[in-house]
Amino acid sequence: MKATAGQPEIKNKTILKDIAKRAMLQRGLLPEFSAASISELEGIRAAARPEDASGARDLRHMIWCSIDNDDSEDLDQLTVAESLPEARTRILVAIADVDSLVKKNSAIDKHAQHNTTSVYTAAQIFPMLPIKLSTDLTSLNLNQDRLAVVVDMTLDGQGKLMDSDVYRAAVRNHAKLAYNRLASWLEGETEMPEAVAAVEGLAENLILQDKAAQMMKSLRHQEGALSLETIEAKAVFKEDLISDLQVEETNRAKQIIEDFMIAANGVTVRYLAARGIPSLRRVVRVPRRWDRIVEIAASHGFKLPKSPSPKKLEIFLTMMKKADPLRFPDLSLAVIKLLGNGEYVAEMPGEEAPGHFGLAVKDYAHSTAPNRRYPDLITQRLLKAAVEGRSVPYSQDELEYLADNCTRKEDAAVKVERQVGKSAAALLLLSRIGERFSAMVTGASEKGTWVRLLDIPVEGMLKSGSKGVDVGDQIEVELISVDVEQGFIDFKRLG
Repeated sequence: MKATAGQPEIKNKTILKDIAKRAMLQRGLLPEFSAASISELEGIRAAARPEDASGARDLRHMIWCSIDNDDSEDLDQLTVAESLPEARTRILVAIADVDSLVKKNSAIDKHAQHNTTSVYTAAQIFPMLPIKLSTDLTSLNLNQDRLAVVVDMTLDGQGKLMDSDVYRAAVRNHAKLAYNRLASWLEGETEMPEAVAAVEGLAENLILQDKAAQMMKSLRHQEGALSLETIEAKAVFKEDLISDLQVEETNRAKQIIEDFMIAANGVTVRYLAARGIPSLRRVVRVPRRWDRIVEIAASHGFKLPKSPSPKKLEIFLTMMKKADPLRFPDLSLAVIKLLGNGEYVAEMPGEEAPGHFGLAVKDYAHSTAPNRRYPDLITQRLLKAAVEGRSVPYSQDELEYLADNCTRKEDAAVKVERQVGKSAAALLLLSRIGERFSAMVTGASEKGTWVRLLDIPVEGMLKSGSKGVDVGDQIEVELISVDVEQGFIDFKRLG
């Protein structure tokens, strides 16, 4: 479905849903659940009862809350904080016990293992687990008693981890909070959200969580974690017509979850390693195109060392964010492309997997979103085996296969999401063919050159005029065509 200037607007949201389904199938992902999965789902009628879990602690009295997107229904984690003597802070993260209902090698588990992730497209979400589970029976829903795997952390007065533990517990969500509304209150811009005011002690608890997260964030960046911000655009619809692309920005509430989850993910890996149990690690290796990152920094008057250094790169990024916050996400995107993709690696006891360059951490695994990400469900099963002293539920061959499969399928899911996002952007840009825009080069290889517009969160291919440009360059372009079906947005360089 190629469109050019003068053609009528395409208004049907169903088009994007159909494109998403075809894109998933083309990349080896399943948009629908099998008959076996649906039949198995019908036999699951209730959430796992906390009282049935041997040895689980009862923590339902604590002021747990969920913090997520406004429209999120698959609630994977709850958080709570506790003030301790000597300026210490206790942070607890409760992770939904998905394994209690989704058993290894069941039909539902095999579907999840195939796709390995929920796929979030502009027009439709394709959940990894059936919504009866992910948004109900295995979700940490408001005012519901649920089983969870808890990561319990103690921080010193500077936000440094002093002690940690992992165990099973019964929890209860006392407040369902949304990022943007909560952040506005934390940043002093609006009044306290009603959901916060309704729970005694929650306001003080959230302020304590925020303070701890800010300390943890500061400490991580001192150690070399990269201050990267990308522009994530969400399609906004008016009935059947896409009307806008809304940029999702970071904020204080998102940083609470981000920093707590990074810390929890590190604790889980070390907990497994200390007990001689393998893990499925998330790694980002030393960047292959560090030389180009050095060139970009030099173009801004900053000298990076010849050998990759996350600490030096973080100094440069912090400087650039302060100097030009409006354009910083475009620079971040260029750096992210040059850092390379993350991958999953199976680490056996006694081995040493690479760390995560972007987070400047050695120990890292995905563990906090088992409703929407399969590596987290694998890690949960390993953790429960460690907590309960059971045998490891996966062999080395299984973990190595799963690591490779999760890497490949996650990459496929990202490509589907990007393709459908570009199809949505193509719909939005149908009437703007021939217009000129400022852009930044975000990709340059033998396969082609890509640019992102600076004023609209849209990325497309540079069909002509790519000679001599590289990632990070700013150029002027003209929109020459769009292809809604393929998600193609094509530009030519001006000047």
